[in-house]
Amino acid sequence: QSAVNVPRDFEGCSTLRKYFGQLHYLQSRIPMGAEQEAAVPIAWTEIFSGKTVTHEDIKYEQACILYNLGALHSMLGAMDKRVSEECAAGAFTYLRDHFPHSYSVDMSHQILNLNINLMLGQAQECLLEKSMLDNRKSFLVARISAQVVDYYKEACRALENSETASLLGKIQKDWKKLVQMKIYYFAAVAHLHMGKQAEEQQKFGERVIYFQSALDKLNEAIKLAKGQPETVQEALRFTMDVIGGKYNSAKKDNDFIYHEAVPALDTLQSVKGAPLVKALPVNPTDPAVTGPDIFAKLVPMAAHEASSLYSEEKAKLLRDVMAKIEAKNEVLDQFMDSMQLDPETVDNLDMYSHIPPILMEKCAALSVRPDTVKNLVQSMQVLSGVFTDVEASLKEIRDLLEEDEAQERKLQELLGKVPPPQGSSPPPSPGLAEVSKECSKYMEVHEKASFTNTELHKAMNLHIGNLRLLSGPLEQVRAALPSPTLTEDDKQVLQNLKRILGKVQEMRDQRMSLEQQLREMIQKDDITTSLVTTDRSEMK
Repeated sequence: QSAVNVPRDFEGCSTLRKYFGQLHYLQSRIPMGAEQEAAVPIAWTEIFSGKTVTHEDIKYEQACILYNLGALHSMLGAMDKRVSEECAAGAFTYLRDHFPHSYSVDMSHQILNLNINLMLGQAQECLLEKSMLDNRKSFLVARISAQVVDYYKEACRALENSETASLLGKIQKDWKKLVQMKIYYFAAVAHLHMGKQAEEQQKFGERVIYFQSALDKLNEAIKLAKGQPETVQEALRFTMDVIGGKYNSAKKDNDFIYHEAVPALDTLQSVKGAPLVKALPVNPTDPAVTGPDIFAKLVPMAAHEASSLYSEEKAKLLRDVMAKIEAKNEVLDQFMDSMQLDPETVDNLDMYSHIPPILMEKCAALSVRPDTVKNLVQSMQVLSGVFTDVEASLKEIRDLLEEDEAQERKLQELLGKVPPPQGSSPPPSPGLAEVSKECSKYMEVHEKASFTNTELHKAMNLHIGNLRLLSGPLEQVRAALPSPTLTEDDKQVLQNLKRILGKVQEMRDQRMSLEQQLREMIQKDDITTSLVTTDRSEMK
């Protein structure tokens, strides 16, 4: 009874752990499993549906206690620190790896994966906050934040699963929206600190694109944050002030001072997450947690120890196979993402008869500003005029300086000052030297501006035709788009490509089937009865 109504504190966690450990000792000695002689009905209420679920299996009692342990740790983690979140992740991981998922809907594989990644993501959030308060290096903070994004992406994948959506009902959309908001928010934080690192390395072009990406992702987070509490809105507004200020300052500095090329974001190295948290393992046989074994006299401990070792070997086998499957799936996903192929549309040629939506947006943007091209040409003409005027002014100033230097030399000769060594000119006065230095500096800046103007003219001449095309009628745009003309051999290639993509999906399904079959076989492989009836001297 005390394990059902536990207090919402760490004492309650201790009670659940002790009870779970004693259940573990009990089930290895008395046949209380499914369809065994001493099995008794055990009833618990599902968290999502509110239905009462009953199973005649002591493992169901263990699974429910373990689930409540994870839930209680997650509640305490919201009020305490990341260690509680890691304990919660450990409880859900042990439940996922050691118990059947068919007991109830809230113990399905997808729901447990969702809980594990949410717990790890929140624990990593705590570490990110501490790293920022401790003023850690920008690159480290960016990697920690990127790992938060990775954990929440895994949680989002679990939420997008059709089985999970049907189990959670209405709250699935709210949870998914919140997780997606966090994905965009922490991606913005990661790129903010990558921009800071670029600033430290004086890579001003990279700084602009990282801050711009952070601003774009934060805007997506703000869109998804509608309906969230005021504390969330306030945090988003504060972050917008920081990132917006950084971006505006970086762009202004680069436009007027540094003139560095701004690279495309996909050409830069992606930020790899740094997982600094982990699911703390659950050990049901740790006497420091579970206390003394109250059933020690019922069955020889050697049988229990052998059973535990065997279970751990089964879990190790499952983890090894799962790691291989996940590694292969990751390689496959990366390759398929790079191919950018959709099995449903790979042979759909109708899409080429329509203007792509993103191109349509650009046409619409230019149509509401019909004078864009004209204004661009005029601006470039004005810029050329200003450049010519500045060049003439600098030339005039340089000529005046040369004239002043010549007059000063004549004056020194008339005054009878000692002539300079053969082949050198007398030094100018300090005031004239300072003006000459300033003139040289402005001439150098002007030469850089000349190069920039040339590049701008080249870019304008390169794209002016396309801009005029986009601002014209849509029929002309559509006519200018490439239209594929396929031979019978080309169509056959597309059919083969679609068949290969189908084989890729079949391979994914086979891996999922292998995982499910292996889990079922491991769950059914129980040698406890054999161990209990085996003489201790015969155990290996």
